[in-house]
Amino acid sequence: MENLTIILFLCVSIPILPVIFLLPDQKSRQFLGFLLGGTTVCLISSEVNDLLLAAFGNDLLYVTTNITPVSEEILKAIPILFYAEAVSDDRNMILANSFAMGLGFALLENLVILTRNISTVSIAWAFARGMGAALMHSTCTSLVGLGISYVRKRRKLFYCGTFSLLITAITYHAIFNTLIQSHLRVWAFVLPALLSLLQLWMRFGWMRMTKS
Repeated sequence: MENLTIILFLCVSIPILPVIFLLPDQKSRQFLGFLLGGTTVCLISSEVNDLLLAAFGNDLLYVTTNITPVSEEILKAIPILFYAEAVSDDRNMILANSFAMGLGFALLENLVILTRNISTVSIAWAFARGMGAALMHSTCTSLVGLGISYVRKRRKLFYCGTFSLLITAITYHAIFNTLIQSHLRVWAFVLPALLSLLQLWMRFGWMRMTKS
């Protein structure tokens, strides 16, 4: 059988592609474009992670808690860095596109994990995994995107700031992967929800400050 991850990628991405060109609004096109970019990065990450897993003796726990958070967060951050540097420095657009990147990544990742564990999944698993992974990936990528929007014009802070943002996202991702494979897995779904609520509260607070 052909690579199932590629099949899932095509099933998700092909319907999105023509819609990008049909939408009249540039912001909507960019959001869908980064959603598609997230699924593409997930496909690339899947191939990279398979190579890393083989290189580390198929030690799934070690690789998913120490290696894949690094590779995945770096791969997700590259398109956001390019967009912020070469396309637009609009903070709202960077943040929205960062969310879309993380959401697209989580969408394909969840489908891949579903097909690999089809005999053990349930509706409760689907709900928890959908909420937890989507919020985790979106929060990590949006954290990097939002931070980049602040440091990109401050050259003395750009390199150390970008490195610090990546380390924060990698650490958060590693904590999520560790929790989800432990007896404390419920916290792997609670933690992203709490951080997303905090991020939402901070955003609305910032919007009120700018209007006052």
